[in-house]
Amino acid sequence: MTAPATAPRTQDLSEGALGMALLHIERSDLASARSTLVEAVAGGVSGGANASLFHGAPALEFVLSRAGRSDPAVRDAVDRIVAARLATARRRQAAGTLPHPAEFDLIRGLTGLGALLLARGAASPLLGEVLVYLVSLSRPVRVDGQELPGWWSSVGPADEEMDGGHGNNGVAHGVAGVLAVVSLAARRGVRLPGQQDAIEVFARWLDTYGGCYWTTRDQLSAPEPPEPGPARPSWCYGQLGIARTQQLAALALGDPARRIGAEDTVAATLTDPSSLGRITDASLCHGWAGLLTVTRAVADDSPAPDRFAPLIEDLSKRLAVDLERLPKPGFLEGRSGAQLALDGTNTTDWTSALLIT
Repeated sequence: MTAPATAPRTQDLSEGALGMALLHIERSDLASARSTLVEAVAGGVSGGANASLFHGAPALEFVLSRAGRSDPAVRDAVDRIVAARLATARRRQAAGTLPHPAEFDLIRGLTGLGALLLARGAASPLLGEVLVYLVSLSRPVRVDGQELPGWWSSVGPADEEMDGGHGNNGVAHGVAGVLAVVSLAARRGVRLPGQQDAIEVFARWLDTYGGCYWTTRDQLSAPEPPEPGPARPSWCYGQLGIARTQQLAALALGDPARRIGAEDTVAATLTDPSSLGRITDASLCHGWAGLLTVTRAVADDSPAPDRFAPLIEDLSKRLAVDLERLPKPGFLEGRSGAQLALDGTNTTDWTSALLIT
């Protein structure tokens, strides 16, 4: 029995009508996509401070581009948003203060906007500027006499006050997302001074601290890195998402040992009953759909894809059983995103919104 639908936020890619349109576009149902997009923009489209890959004009550009469409007014609005966000980040850096996660992350920040510019498929001067900024996060900063990573934030993962701040490790809100977009850019031939070094810095950090959702100041000061605790192996935060970014880094660097390690992590995680037991829904964000989509991408980039075939089959079965229990209709946490994963196609490269491809 299908759970009751939750009313979507229209111009929100994560749960709104924009996200729901992706499923129609991937299925070449452009009539349904058109009516959903009309609903999405009926109240206007945000070009303000809350605009990001997952909200407002950038989200609209991403969805339109999946259908091979481009709106010059939307693209111009996105360019203005990117330029404004870069200017704000540069002022913050010049002042010597730490970033808020929303400055750089995938969901709200410049990592997501970089992913959108990369998805345009054509060279954009702003893409280079965004990548320069993201590369700059690999350079440490000194605060109160202690050296901290350039992406360290003074607030906690939920924007709460947090003594000493934290370094976020996830794909959705942390350094794994930064690593993914700079690695994907390098794989597509977009390379800038310092980019390879930055990929290595981000990847080595995740080697040490990626077993935890985030790193605290006390953990950073401890004589030994923290031991990974029980955790959900999700796309947004967790071993599967981070393993894919490590595979992308390895491919960008030409590092077969790192690639093998990332692929072994995927295989080990997906054959560990205690790890799989922590997945409780079918969603892309933190459920079976995200695990399935990541594993398919890992297999596609592996020289030994057959080792993942039984894992993909198992995840597909688990997803099919749980999909209709999702109460939301949208993309990240709802039925549209889960159905995209279950369908198993990526003709429109919709997975680039998640930095999986």
